[in-house]
Amino acid sequence: MLQQCCINRWRSVVLARNTATLNRLMMYAMDKRKRSGSTVLAHDPFLGLQPRKRIPHEFVLDALAQLEPRTNPMFGCLAVYVGEKIVMILRDKQAKHHSAAKGKRSQTPAPADADNGVWLATTVDHHQSLRNDFPNMRSVAVFGKEVTGWQVLPADAPDFEQAALRACELIAANDPRIGKVPKKKSSRIKKRS
Repeated sequence: MLQQCCINRWRSVVLARNTATLNRLMMYAMDKRKRSGSTVLAHDPFLGLQPRKRIPHEFVLDALAQLEPRTNPMFGCLAVYVGEKIVMILRDKQAKHHSAAKGKRSQTPAPADADNGVWLATTVDHHQSLRNDFPNMRSVAVFGKEVTGWQVLPADAPDFEQAALRACELIAANDPRIGKVPKKKSSRIKKRS
C-alpha cells in the first residue's frame, strides 16, 4: 500500500513537471526552428511529439522569403503559395517499391523518383516560353499524362539549383507564366430546393 502511494505521488509530480517541461520544450523548439530554419523535432513517445518532415529543397523557400510565401502539405509534397497563387510544389520523395519475394515494401531506400524537384504551376500555353528559360523542364510524369499544366524542374538535372533560383526570380518579378489561383472549393452540403 505504501509503495502504491509513493508511485502515485511520483506520477503526479512527473505529470506536473512534464506539462511544464512540454511547454518549455515546445517554445524552445519553435524558437530554434525560427533561428535555424529546421522543422525537425525530436521524436519522444512520452511527450507525444512526432518528428516533422524535413522541407524538400529548402533553399527555394529561402529565395522566396522576401515574398512571405506560405506552405501547405499536398500529395506528400510541399505546396508553396505567394499571395493567392499556388506557384510551385517542392518534392523530394524516395520511390517505393515492393519486394518480389513477399509482396511487401522494401526497407532499403529506392533511387530518387524522376519527378523529384520543383514543380511549377503553369499552363500549356506557357510551356514553350518557359522551356526557353528552363531547357530541362518537362511535364510531371506521376500524373500519367504526356502533357500537364504542372512542369517539373528535375532535381537530378545538372542545372537544378540554378533553374530553381531562376524560377524564384521570375516569381518575385510577378511573371504571369508561373502561378495559378486555385479554384474555390465548393460546399459539400448541397441545398435542397
